[in-house]
Amino acid sequence: MSDLPRKAVTRTAKLAALPLGFAGRATWGLGKRIGGRSAEIVGRELQQRTAEQLFKVLGELKGGAMKFGQALSVFESALPEEIAGPYRAALTKLQEAAPPMPTSTVHAVLTERLGEDWRELFEEFEDKPAAAASIGQVHRAVWHDGREVAVKVQYPGAGQALLSDLSQLSRFARLLGPLIPGMDIKPLITELRDRVSEELDYGLEAEAQQAHAEEFADDPDVTVPAVVHQCEQVLVTEWLEGVPLSEVIADGTDEQRDRAGQLLARFLFSGPARTGLLHADPHPGNFRLLPGDSPDAPAAEWRLGVLDFGTVDRLPDGLPPTIGTSLRMTLDGEAEAVYQQLCDEGFVKESIDLDPDAVLEYLLPIIEPAQVDAFTFTRGWMRQQATRIGDPRSPAYQLAKRLNLPPAYLLIHRVTLSTIGVLCQLGATVRLRDELEAWMPGFVPEEEPAGADLPDVAASVPADRAKTGADARAEEVEESTA
Repeated sequence: MSDLPRKAVTRTAKLAALPLGFAGRATWGLGKRIGGRSAEIVGRELQQRTAEQLFKVLGELKGGAMKFGQALSVFESALPEEIAGPYRAALTKLQEAAPPMPTSTVHAVLTERLGEDWRELFEEFEDKPAAAASIGQVHRAVWHDGREVAVKVQYPGAGQALLSDLSQLSRFARLLGPLIPGMDIKPLITELRDRVSEELDYGLEAEAQQAHAEEFADDPDVTVPAVVHQCEQVLVTEWLEGVPLSEVIADGTDEQRDRAGQLLARFLFSGPARTGLLHADPHPGNFRLLPGDSPDAPAAEWRLGVLDFGTVDRLPDGLPPTIGTSLRMTLDGEAEAVYQQLCDEGFVKESIDLDPDAVLEYLLPIIEPAQVDAFTFTRGWMRQQATRIGDPRSPAYQLAKRLNLPPAYLLIHRVTLSTIGVLCQLGATVRLRDELEAWMPGFVPEEEPAGADLPDVAASVPADRAKTGADARAEEVEESTA
């Protein structure tokens, strides 16, 4: 399918077929097992077929369906390896590609929004899209002043499609829940729906992107393309060449992975402090690793390119200091103080009474990366956390059910989890504590001002490659080749 299916009945039918397909394959699997095939072999085939159908439908529909798929994609690290395998290829494909709009539709949008003489604005315009996203696709072009640019064109009917998809997906959220153990799917869909109007407004996106482009204009580590032109349904920005983060995840060297991970963490925490905005769509398709002046330059000199500012959280005072303060007190083992702050901020409702020591025990494994100088994020560590929190038999699961996530922290929470998911996909060793000390309000006591000196992201990692989670990267390689 080459166009965005806009009729509600067509999109609803496609999405409604997903849970029916899941059920049908489960029946097929049961029949195969009764026929004598091993449960393991049948299970792998079942997962493969499920992955193929799910992401084929989400990719074709674009809109909210594809947005949901992209949000899920950063959490594939939490899936058990025997399940993650067949999903990983489909997820990566979804992050970087989708069926394009017909050229005639693209030209019609440009004519309507830029005028009949829109071609005069460009020295060159490539009709074949360079990339596709959930509500629009990007074409490479040369602006009339000679600058290489990216032209984002919004799909006609994208707004209606987004709302329709997310409403439909929310109806069978429970059936989709097993895709990511330990994650409640319905609040994710609700939060994505709440962001629809902002993402459709290219004016808001242009403002957010330009604010970042100006702030990071001379930054040695992060690059954001400047906005060239914006109007309804069309956004033109400077072109950004680089290695997609999905390629670094698939084939990058250890040095490239570490550099990308360090800069990703730096951007997550420094962005709100420097711009008052939090980039809220951290999936691999929105990042590039830029080799700089020479492709042969050492990885320590590469920069992080950041794209797509359609979804941002507006934090004029930066990240809330309570996050940094709670994190510091948790690391210091101050159970009573941490619990009191969680109560004050609404993470524990007045009607709930919890044991402060149990809360501390619940939090410490999650913040393990901040306990050490350098931490290697791995899929194994992510799976361990997902299992601990997602297993109904686990004390952590029972405690998590009694905690509350205040609306003001919802997007920050999702962005942080998503970024950690990408770091685990990278298998990056990151000096996370350096970034927290430099940029997280409240993490450093007031007598030690934060941000005075920027951490050296090129600092060498100790020979033992630092403290790791459940598995080190080498152990995962052994697992995959076993």
